[in-house]
Amino acid sequence: MPRTPQEPGAPEPAAPIELSDLATLKALAQPRRQRILEHLTQHGPATSAMLARGLGLNTGSTSYHLRELARHGFVEETAGEPRPEGGAESSAHRERWWRAVPGDRRFPPRSRQSPEMRQVMDELNHHVYAADVDLFERLQRDAAHGDPWGDAFPYSRAAVRLTLPELRQFFEEYIALLNRHKRPASETPPGARTVLTRFFAHPAPERPDTPAHLAAPDDTGETDPS
Repeated sequence: MPRTPQEPGAPEPAAPIELSDLATLKALAQPRRQRILEHLTQHGPATSAMLARGLGLNTGSTSYHLRELARHGFVEETAGEPRPEGGAESSAHRERWWRAVPGDRRFPPRSRQSPEMRQVMDELNHHVYAADVDLFERLQRDAAHGDPWGDAFPYSRAAVRLTLPELRQFFEEYIALLNRHKRPASETPPGARTVLTRFFAHPAPERPDTPAHLAAPDDTGETDPS
């Protein structure tokens, strides 16, 4: 049920698109492309040179990864600062601006993944989950004293008893909640910032000899609003 990043401010939520092509998944799983896509999602359009500086990458390599992401529909060229008239081709190329293409992209459920696809998905998820946790911890730790956004790190851990169809419905309700809070830049009030949200759920390990009604306590949860 994981989803790829989506640029904030889409006017209408797009219909879900399942990424089942192995070549597309391999293109997305490349760690540097993940970083580039995440940067464009968080900070908006940029050139390959800007991305290279921001991510500590080689400009030529960044341009290549952008072209590969564009080939599979994850990024696209967009209007930016005017390109130079004339000049070297490499200069014009550096002035190509790129944006993340918004969309509700989903991956096939594990039961429909081939062994090779599972390997690609495991690699992709490993990098994404690790990067998310690292960013959360780093930003929370480095939040400036007195900054009101230093309190903007809510998280929640809970346990609920659900059937598999109920879990699917739970996920769709979560996506609908996100879509209700999205709005275009023209309607965003001053002081608003991009807020990154992450969702994952998984069945808890249960002893095979434990009756279902004794397998877990009543629904519990713990939430840290700060």
